[in-house]
Amino acid sequence: MKRFTLIVCTYKRALPLQTLLESVSEQVAYPDQILIIDGSPDNETADMLSRNAYRNLTYFKVPPEHRGLTRQRNFGIERVDSDSEIVCFLDDDTVLTKRYFEELISTYDTFPDALGVGGYITNEIQSTPVPAHYIAKRNEYVYDGWKRTDGPRFVLRKRLRLDADVPPGFTPHFSHGRSVGFLPPSGKIYETGTLMGGVSSFRKEVFARFRFSPYFEGYGLYEDADFTIRVAKTGKLYCNTAATLLHYHHPSGRPNQFGYGRMVVRNGWYVWRVFNPKPSVNAAYKWHAITLLLMIIRFGNVFTTKERVAAFSEALGRLSGWVSLLYDRPKINDYGKD
Repeated sequence: MKRFTLIVCTYKRALPLQTLLESVSEQVAYPDQILIIDGSPDNETADMLSRNAYRNLTYFKVPPEHRGLTRQRNFGIERVDSDSEIVCFLDDDTVLTKRYFEELISTYDTFPDALGVGGYITNEIQSTPVPAHYIAKRNEYVYDGWKRTDGPRFVLRKRLRLDADVPPGFTPHFSHGRSVGFLPPSGKIYETGTLMGGVSSFRKEVFARFRFSPYFEGYGLYEDADFTIRVAKTGKLYCNTAATLLHYHHPSGRPNQFGYGRMVVRNGWYVWRVFNPKPSVNAAYKWHAITLLLMIIRFGNVFTTKERVAAFSEALGRLSGWVSLLYDRPKINDYGKD
């Protein structure tokens, strides 16, 4: 099996990180190098690691100028062993099944053209197998013999003919596609155009050209889409749905709802223009139409959910982000190695 390095960037999540590392310890294929890149202002993560010994692990506590997901990832990349062939990334609030790395790394042998391979999160949605030629209901999404229930936003997008027109993991010309999370739990390997950064891996040679963009500072929403879209322009990406893990979305370290909403729109616009620098009028219309539709839905959640303040704050953030594009658009940078 190829030699591989695991990089985990963490921020104030000592207990979730410990749970992840315990699942790494039980892997059939164990990493040849584990790099923990800690941006926490406290010492809880360092103290946890001092009480627990994990083989092949090296800990780095980064200074303030290297904090933030993209900066911490780039910090870790610079410290990967010279003989590692594959670099894996995991969010610090994930938990692996025992054969995660075995399935993930073996994909590179199955598909020698793969520049990157992603794992598959199993605890975020329920999917059910359906017979051939099954006709989906309006509130269902069917792909490769499996169905799942669509949320209200996708149901409404279908009604307005604004649904994604490409397979999961690929980006439409108007962006707003369906993520690799919409792939079914079939155990198959699917080609894709994007990967989720917290469950991803790449050939080490990728980092001779590419780095994670510092535009996505702090929480780094959509940094993975930006990075993998740029990589996919040069080669193939795959998602192995047999490389399974759980994701628990720990709340610490996330931005406030207003900041999150603003980030959704501005970062979303940035990623769209990385993929499609010169969109057609129709693509631009659909991007803005979907952005406004999702904003209206979030304002509507003020009346349909218990988290009214959070919904209103996020909706205001989305509105602020959208208006800001009229006078302060992000500058697109095909960020590579310095």
